[in-house]
Amino acid sequence: MLTSACGSSIGQLEGGAIPTAMLLQPNATATLPTSLDPRVSTEVPAELGGTIWIDPAIPAAFQSQLNIPTELTRTEDRENATLRLEVNGQNTISSWVLAFVAPFPTLTEGISTQEMWSAWRGDYIEVLGGRRLRMDAETYTLLTAWWGAADQDAVLIVPADEMLKMAWDGRPAWGIVPFDALEPRWKVLTIDNISPIQKGFAPRNYSLSVPISLNGDSDQVAALMSTAGPLSEAPLLPVSNRDADKLTTIALTGVTAMVRATAWEMERKGITYGATDIGEMLREADITHVSNEIPFDEDCPPPSPNVDKLVFCSAPKYIELLEAIGTDVIELTGDHFNDWGAEGTLYTIQMYKDRGWPYYGGGENLEDGREPVLFEHNGNKIAFIGCNAKGGGYATAAENTPGAVECDFPWFEEELGRLMADGYLPIFTFQHQEYYTFEPRQDQVTDFERVAQAGAVIVSGSQAHQAQGMEFLGDSTIMYGLGNLFFDQLGIYENASSALIARHVFYDGRHISTELIVIKFVDYVRPRFATEEERVDLLSKVFSGSGW
Repeated sequence: MLTSACGSSIGQLEGGAIPTAMLLQPNATATLPTSLDPRVSTEVPAELGGTIWIDPAIPAAFQSQLNIPTELTRTEDRENATLRLEVNGQNTISSWVLAFVAPFPTLTEGISTQEMWSAWRGDYIEVLGGRRLRMDAETYTLLTAWWGAADQDAVLIVPADEMLKMAWDGRPAWGIVPFDALEPRWKVLTIDNISPIQKGFAPRNYSLSVPISLNGDSDQVAALMSTAGPLSEAPLLPVSNRDADKLTTIALTGVTAMVRATAWEMERKGITYGATDIGEMLREADITHVSNEIPFDEDCPPPSPNVDKLVFCSAPKYIELLEAIGTDVIELTGDHFNDWGAEGTLYTIQMYKDRGWPYYGGGENLEDGREPVLFEHNGNKIAFIGCNAKGGGYATAAENTPGAVECDFPWFEEELGRLMADGYLPIFTFQHQEYYTFEPRQDQVTDFERVAQAGAVIVSGSQAHQAQGMEFLGDSTIMYGLGNLFFDQLGIYENASSALIARHVFYDGRHISTELIVIKFVDYVRPRFATEEERVDLLSKVFSGSGW
């Protein structure tokens, strides 16, 4: 069943089998074969010359970046060309990565390669509900060159700039878009549990990684590779439209309060017990955010699950749990940050400093707490900034007083504008009013939308003890509440047994995607990943609370 890129059509394959070419796509980032690697080849290449044919199925974005040596003449005559840059997997030098997408409030997580192949062929696929695959004409041309022609009823060709709105208006809907065209309103689905927004993504065996190869006269292939191959200073074309060195992942979490029954459970089962299931996932993120509401203090009394007084502290050793999940940045907007007085607050800040953890939303004084935390990672400039919207005794930071920072919206709007002018993508997190509803309340909506309109690309509520709805506003993603990370409300409130972790993906200076990870609490301290039934249950309620 080996098929060439523009050879057999799907109709010529029998029994629903997946063509070998689809399963054995080369890894575009792998080391080139020795015979084509100018660093190790011992042969003197032939003098470069002749003609080169460029497959019209190669996307325009790639064609615009072609660097054809002057020794070669471009030709439209494929059969007589000396060299051919074409869509197939025979001698891959690049790959064009596509993403399988759906409108964000879609519960389906992904499909298999077999299901994708069958859908392309026109078979009814239950998980897709018989809906056609939407894509623009360029993507259809590219996939046709790689897979063969689709069934006439399998694909819906739509203009690229209308596809997202049409998909949302026509939910459920499924689409295929170039990786670099992703935006947050799309949900990126997996194929065989592989997704291009994953940090460990490799093109090989990913069904929507289309190989682009250099073929033709072997001497001329070697000559071109020696001067314009992927390893050269001026390659013929980019290795891919997905560059791992431009990707940043950020994990945002909800409430952490290692007190009361949570601390009691930690004492019984181990300080880092809470990281058992989710620790690896959080450590894998490039930046992991924690909103720790509670100060540490050496004189903190032993914990008890039955304490009613809402004045909290954590034993200093509990910071080991934050270390175990790979914490990178600390939010200090919490209501209880100053519960143990100025001495405990300053002691806590010093613990963060000792570990090199930047903090924001609270600090040694008002000026310190207002300072944003700035990251530059893989070319993405990210700023964390936030405040406590309750104010009063909850936000005590002043000129000479430590604590959480009260929301001064005019000041923060100006600061967001400054950060944007400096090229940063601001993430704004709130300690806001606590509502046990999936639907956000009007005071939340007013404040969250205000900072989004001021330029925050992500606005996230760190106060909620249950997950709440979300919203897309302009270019901003708003999440009104994620629920708890480490806090003891299991069984106390109806919807506090589950929560969300939001994994946001940035690429080449843009926020391109968000993945909602559902967690379920085993006990008062340990969250685990939700089962499929639990995941669908919580996300259905969150999406309903979002008005979707």
